[in-house]
Amino acid sequence: MTIATQKTPERLSSKDRTTIAVLLVSTFVVILNETIMNVALPRLMHQFDVSSSTIQWLATAFLLTMSVVIPATGYLLSRLSIRTVFILAMGLFSTGTLLAGLAPGFEVLLLARVVQASGTAIMLPLLMTTILDLVPSHRRGAIMGNVSIVISVAPAIGPTLSGIILNSLSWRFMFLLVLPVAVIALIVGARLLTTENQRASSKLSIPSVLISIPAFGGLVYGLSGIGSQDNTTQQIALLSLVISLLFMAAFVLLQLRLQRKDSALLDLRPFLIPQFTLALALMVLAMVALFGVIILLPMYLQNVRGLDVLTTGLMLLPGGLLMGLLAPWVGKLFDRVGARPLLMPGGALLSLALFSYTRLDENTPLLMIIGLHLLMSLALAFIFTPAFTAGLNPLPHSLHSHGSAVLSTLQQLGAAAGTALLVGVMAAGTVAAGAAGKDEIAAQVSGLSNAFTVAACVSVGIVVIAAFMRKVDFPEDNDAAAEVAAVAS
Repeated sequence: MTIATQKTPERLSSKDRTTIAVLLVSTFVVILNETIMNVALPRLMHQFDVSSSTIQWLATAFLLTMSVVIPATGYLLSRLSIRTVFILAMGLFSTGTLLAGLAPGFEVLLLARVVQASGTAIMLPLLMTTILDLVPSHRRGAIMGNVSIVISVAPAIGPTLSGIILNSLSWRFMFLLVLPVAVIALIVGARLLTTENQRASSKLSIPSVLISIPAFGGLVYGLSGIGSQDNTTQQIALLSLVISLLFMAAFVLLQLRLQRKDSALLDLRPFLIPQFTLALALMVLAMVALFGVIILLPMYLQNVRGLDVLTTGLMLLPGGLLMGLLAPWVGKLFDRVGARPLLMPGGALLSLALFSYTRLDENTPLLMIIGLHLLMSLALAFIFTPAFTAGLNPLPHSLHSHGSAVLSTLQQLGAAAGTALLVGVMAAGTVAAGAAGKDEIAAQVSGLSNAFTVAACVSVGIVVIAAFMRKVDFPEDNDAAAEVAAVAS
């Protein structure tokens, strides 16, 4: 079988620049909403008079929905126009946001989060696929730097924004303030984005959709619950992981068969390109570190140092802003020097910051904590843009949508795994330190130190993988498409 490549123009037209700008703003808004709820969960627990395990479903259901919907975006993006997919994504997100802002009770709010997540899941693959289709390979780093703002900065400042809102307004304004921006983006995008249809026209594989739900949803649910201190929850999570792995194997086998006819729900041929697979593994490790620290640092600042939600959010804000400021510059640097010269020092700095976090205690100066968070943010800025640009660049045009969907899916799994792993290690360390006779604060410091140690060890893997990354030719100049086609056939 043959996989055709499609050359992109050397310069972006004003229409293409507008398209990317609309998608960037829209994706930032929807990804921001992924973490904005975390700080509000305690207040909502009292508002709706539900238990902590019940209120946690507002976050868990969002992740579950994302993990189930994202694998199907490769199919959607290869068959529908940018405009159609965008209207579907932002329409779902806007509807869910309105429903959440007006929700009379917990059940409606939970439903609203599911609707929101359905739209959110589509936007990031849509943005990356569009950039791959419109931007020449040798200029993608600069544009992908803006995508790094979406991937890393939006989740990082979500808790800060929610802390500011909750400090003076009702929780409903977390949604009502976002809604006008989402609606304006929907209207502008519906008018300006292209209606040109994509290439493929094969039928949707219903068995693939049905198998993907327990495969990806079960994996995220299992990872989310594995760190729980409740034995029943842990057992259910373990069972969920086992079942999900069985369905995952069936899903992979089915996709391998269907992709021979170009009818796979999620085409797995991007994995045949080593650079893509290496970059994907590196991105997963980076997401484990990022989302783990997003959870651990607020726990340290609030439980050990006694800071309130707003102060905690403001302390973490400079790091998020630094990532946003550096991302476009790092992208331009990537276009000149490639991935390895950026990834290796980025991984080394991340390891340094995380190993330094292991020494935090109840007396660590707050300025030092801010400095370490800035160092970590600097490191991540040198990791995200080079990693996913280097991974996606070698893909032939026909695999852009599926490569973006695979990348987005593994990002979600990395975030869930990072949260589950590090919170589980922290909880176990805290319990062990308490049993050894340490007081409550000292026990929490011990547990956090263990978790940061694990995160630091994970970050060392980034340096190792980065050593194997190489600067590849662009697909229009090499035989990547032919290589993929030959192996696939």
